[in-house]
Amino acid sequence: MKKLFVIAFLTLGFTAFAQSDAKAETLLKEVSTKIKSYNNISLSFKYELNNVSENISQETRGDVVMQGEKYKLNILGITRIFDGKTLYTISPEDEEVTISSDNTEDESTITPSKMLSFYEDGYIFKMDIVQTLKGRKIQYIKLSPIDTNSEIKHVLLGIDATTKHIYNLIEVGKNGTKTTLTVNSFKTDQPISKTLFTFDQSKYSDYYINKLD
Repeated sequence: MKKLFVIAFLTLGFTAFAQSDAKAETLLKEVSTKIKSYNNISLSFKYELNNVSENISQETRGDVVMQGEKYKLNILGITRIFDGKTLYTISPEDEEVTISSDNTEDESTITPSKMLSFYEDGYIFKMDIVQTLKGRKIQYIKLSPIDTNSEIKHVLLGIDATTKHIYNLIEVGKNGTKTTLTVNSFKTDQPISKTLFTFDQSKYSDYYINKLD
């Protein structure tokens, strides 16, 4: 679950603004300000991966709750809990829990808490097309990596023009792979349990605990 999922949506650093479209810059700042105003965010989403040349087509759904850097993500039958310091990956199928330190320094991954803000550094922004989807006006911004060696060709970020929330994200790779994340529900400042981001090992006494350095 690279790139879009193994997603720490924050930390402004619009280093590419000098070359970016001013309207795109303004809209992305509005989105970022809106996102950072919430205490917590709960999303359900659809994730699609397609590569025609390799005959690959996958679709799955998931949900995530985020509060600051902390998150709880459910996807592909696996639960990932990040408490701000440690990441717990729970696999019921394998009856295994993998415990590892935060991996946000790995730039090849976008963790759930970066899902809504990964674009803030390393891209040039340009306004793209406007589409009406499910009765909503979606303004797309095209993001092109500054790094010419990036595996990403470009990213299209769809923003709801009314709510200033991210509606979807379409990543096109240089190898022809297209990944799309579409937000099905977007809720903010919901009442959440104080232990939501806490791993309770007593619930997994029969699981193999795999601790990584």
